[in-house]
Amino acid sequence: MSTSNSQVTSELLQQLFDAFNRHDLEGVLALMTEDVVFEGAAGPEAYGVRFVGHEAVGAAFEGVWKTFPDVQWANDKHFVAEGMGVSQWTLTGTREDGVRIEADGVDLFSFKDGKIASKKAFRKERPLLDPK
Repeated sequence: MSTSNSQVTSELLQQLFDAFNRHDLEGVLALMTEDVVFEGAAGPEAYGVRFVGHEAVGAAFEGVWKTFPDVQWANDKHFVAEGMGVSQWTLTGTREDGVRIEADGVDLFSFKDGKIASKKAFRKERPLLDPK
């Protein structure tokens, strides 16, 4: 049974962020359409970098979790209206060499068949924080 986009609530986005913070790839992808489009905040194009489909999107998130093993999306707040969603968050994480990232950001979402069809990430640009 599919859920219409008008029935999508902020609870879907909270479930997504809970799965992100558990580093639960299966849980993340279960909330997304097979043809999901993720546009990361960083990259050479105006939209950052684009990943399409479960395999590419999954590899992108696994890369973040590997680079920043303690990465978390904190202070998250979610809003859904008229078939679109917005999440606000603070990203924190530490690389193995001790360099940290801490930046505020937002995601814009669209939905299809009650799942996430696209996620566009926007983040404050900050230098990495060197522990020295």
